[in-house]
Amino acid sequence: MHDDWTHARREMLERLRGRGITDERVLGAMGTVPRERFVATELADQAYAERALPIAAGQTISAPGIVALMAAALELTGSERVLEVGSGSGYAAAVLSRCAGEVVAVELRDELVDSARATLAALDYHDVDVRPGDGWRGVPERAPYHAISVAAMAATLPAALIDQLATGGTLVCPVGGSDGRGQLIRYRDGRAVAVAPVGFVPLQAAIDVDGSTRAPTHNRG
Repeated sequence: MHDDWTHARREMLERLRGRGITDERVLGAMGTVPRERFVATELADQAYAERALPIAAGQTISAPGIVALMAAALELTGSERVLEVGSGSGYAAAVLSRCAGEVVAVELRDELVDSARATLAALDYHDVDVRPGDGWRGVPERAPYHAISVAAMAATLPAALIDQLATGGTLVCPVGGSDGRGQLIRYRDGRAVAVAPVGFVPLQAAIDVDGSTRAPTHNRG
């Protein structure tokens, strides 16, 4: 199967270049991270198809084009500390770890935290720290972050995550309506710019300890 996976990755990279992904750091990462290890065994033959696939806990792993688009929008140079909100399977975190210095990933669902940790450890991705928690709050004890990637549709850019950005840092987050349709927004130095139209699962409500309702920025990786 080794040759099959190599061929599948090459085809994926050709599609990504055709979609306008030109960041060689991102393309290099996408070409080396074994996406087939982050999906269910019975779906491994679809791992490099341009579509989202189901993973545990009723969630999905984003299509390769979305993972590449979000990583490229961060404009990483190789030394950054990155926060990924919604680690899911751990695939996007693995890609980001090959584009940056270190990755902190937060995921609401314990089942996904455990599986992502296991897969990343088996593949020797030791520069990814996957933590359980509410992504709406981020991981402030590891802040500031040079880049933050959010993998679910928010109604507005999450203020708590903006507060955890380093000076000059970049936040990439889908922003839109409850129908899951919106724009991928890149935020830097107080300026928000639309990158591309995207579709993501809307944010789910989380109940804070004081009983108020918050929207955690969780999901796809």
